[in-house]
Amino acid sequence: MTTTVLILVVGVIVVLTAVYISWRAGRLDRLHIRLETAQAALDASLLRRAAVCLELAGSRILDPATSLVLAAAAHEARTAGPDEREHAESDLSRTLRAVVGQDRFRERLAEHATGPELLEELDAAVAKVVYSRRFYNNAVDVTRTAQRRWLARTLRLAGHTEYPRFFEIDDAPPAALAAE
Repeated sequence: MTTTVLILVVGVIVVLTAVYISWRAGRLDRLHIRLETAQAALDASLLRRAAVCLELAGSRILDPATSLVLAAAAHEARTAGPDEREHAESDLSRTLRAVVGQDRFRERLAEHATGPELLEELDAAVAKVVYSRRFYNNAVDVTRTAQRRWLARTLRLAGHTEYPRFFEIDDAPPAALAAE
């Protein structure tokens, strides 16, 4: 009788442990899926911002030198490799702040037929980059925390995946856009 109870207790403990480990592995898997989704959203918002910048540069609203500098920064951000991406995106942010901060920037856009629409698109694209990056970095933080837990490390529940990297860029919006 005692042996049967002992076997039953050990069996229940083994089953509960297996359920807990399975739950932790599933959670880690869901966090990785969330991270991949956040990465895709961040990539899409960065590409959209670069596309709007290229559209603004090609609109003939800005002077030729400013258009060339903005187009070069946007092109560099779109074509940068994984190692140079953060630097290129930060350069685009700084260039965008310099362009929007010019004298009479809003007036020049208001005088052009598509200017207000471009300004609205630019404002939305810049804001989306800020939110997407924050969401992605939050997903990275939560995933890294889950991967560091002793059970995940001991049983290698994350497999051989590396710790995800934060995406740190200068994404402060231009003052003229943030003011609205």
